[in-house]
Amino acid sequence: MIPAIILAAGSGRRMGGPKALLIVGGESLLRRAVRTALGAGCSPVVAVVGTWDPNLGDLNVEIQVNSQAAEGMASSIRTGIAALPAEAEAALLLAVDQPLVDEPLLRQLIALAWLDPKRPAACAYGNTLGIPAVLPRRLFPALMDLRDDCGAKAILLREEAATLPFPEGGLDLDTVEDLERFRR
Repeated sequence: MIPAIILAAGSGRRMGGPKALLIVGGESLLRRAVRTALGAGCSPVVAVVGTWDPNLGDLNVEIQVNSQAAEGMASSIRTGIAALPAEAEAALLLAVDQPLVDEPLLRQLIALAWLDPKRPAACAYGNTLGIPAVLPRRLFPALMDLRDDCGAKAILLREEAATLPFPEGGLDLDTVEDLERFRR
């Protein structure tokens, strides 16, 4: 089992509200991300949310409210890492705004990570690496040192993460226009 941390605390300024609460295909992006992580076998699943109601009471998910979300993604990563059980050997990081992330992709990424458990594994798209990604426990201190809107990308590049091609990973929903294009 590997825990998942779902980064969902952003205010969605360019979207007009939290992206996590956007309804796509009849459910919120957050609910979809939680279901996907659970379906891929992740346990526990930690959803790092803002100071709004995530409406996930019927799912087996641990909710962590990030009251420092305005700082940026780093505060959500720190909140999620701090919530992990002491025995967690690694963590899967994913965001709610990548609607093409699915269970098979997460299972492949986790399998890739277990081939070399001391090395991170990340998705490759847009000529770089990014999340979803699995980071081993030895990198938790580096994740806890992140600040502002910095994510795990620099760590993944520095550590020469194993890569899983995911060309669709570049599609994320940052603006209303992105959402409308995706819905079409």
